[in-house]
Amino acid sequence: MPELPEVETVRRALVPALEGSTIREVEVGHARMLRRQPRPRDFIDRLIGRQVSAIGRHGKFLFTELEGDLTWVTHLGMSGRVRLVLPGEDPVPHTHVLVMTDREVDLHFVDPRTFGFMAVFTPDELASQPFAQLGPDALTNLPRFPQLIPRLSGRKSPIKSVLLDQRFLAGLGNIYADEVLYRSRIRPHRLAGSLSSDEIRALRNAIKPVLEAGLRWGGTSLNDLAYLLPDGRAGEYLNRLKVYGRESEPCNRDGTAIQRSVIGGRSSFWCSTCQK
Repeated sequence: MPELPEVETVRRALVPALEGSTIREVEVGHARMLRRQPRPRDFIDRLIGRQVSAIGRHGKFLFTELEGDLTWVTHLGMSGRVRLVLPGEDPVPHTHVLVMTDREVDLHFVDPRTFGFMAVFTPDELASQPFAQLGPDALTNLPRFPQLIPRLSGRKSPIKSVLLDQRFLAGLGNIYADEVLYRSRIRPHRLAGSLSSDEIRALRNAIKPVLEAGLRWGGTSLNDLAYLLPDGRAGEYLNRLKVYGRESEPCNRDGTAIQRSVIGGRSSFWCSTCQK
């Protein structure tokens, strides 16, 4: 699933292409893409003729502000990606939403597994959605160290599971949670409430550098190439990952073979020597 660096990379590509443009035509080829829209027929009606005011992001969600106090929400799901194409360009397989603008650029939403979605909400509709309860953004609104101490105190879930909880922090997923825990030298199995204040500080100090590194290289495109940048390029962070996907390979710090465990149904990669 695309995580915060991938979604922020998409947002940064969309801003110069779409902000200030007016949407002139919309096509939806798969009804499942609109499953979060209270009335699916509203999706096209609310987009056509609207100007794009601003494109924002919170966690793994894109929030595009439209004139008329409407918000166009995009979630990439497990395999979704956004393509920016020239008008009239043929869609690739699994293109389920096409948005045409008054500029020389169109937006195509591609999602082979159809776990992503798009919707256009009024303020009241948006406030009632589950993602309105997202925690602070892990990149732009990371809580200060003293604020994290009470939020972790007494928690009996593994710290890896807590990092994946979007109500705790919005934006971290399986890849970057493993990388954060490696950088902070904490085992993913550790109960969140067992972390010392020094470990919580190390954890907090690891989050932003890991996310910024992912951003610097355009995010992580895995071997399935489910995630690509809007211009079709692959994100280049894969070969710079320290532990994720590197089972049995040597740890960059001490040479210990990276281990893989399943925590909360998710694969976790870690070093048994330098993560305590």
